[in-house]
Amino acid sequence: MDVVNLAAKLSTFADHWQPRTVAEFNGQDVMVAKTHGEFVWHKHADADDFFLVLKGNLVIEMRDRSVSLGPGELFVVPRGVEHRPVAREEVHLLLIEPTGTPNTGDAATAAVRRVI
Repeated sequence: MDVVNLAAKLSTFADHWQPRTVAEFNGQDVMVAKTHGEFVWHKHADADDFFLVLKGNLVIEMRDRSVSLGPGELFVVPRGVEHRPVAREEVHLLLIEPTGTPNTGDAATAAVRRVI
């Protein structure tokens, strides 16, 4: 395994809501993503959803509350909780979830797994 430079990995793509796997450990994908705008409402029945903001400000809306995150802050959405990330500006994220977890909660609409 080589050292992973997150900023360098993020510089290799421009599209939003298309996570890229940069490392794997214990059956988990460690991913970076760029986001902007509103993502779809979704939930993950079998996995928590880990968000760490690297750059920008992210709001994670849930049906009963919202959480605002800035650089260096993280939040874990518990499995089964419906949520929607919202980025009013471009946000860079580090995400961790079990390999194969569909980012939309539905394999039919999920982003394709990309490893960089």
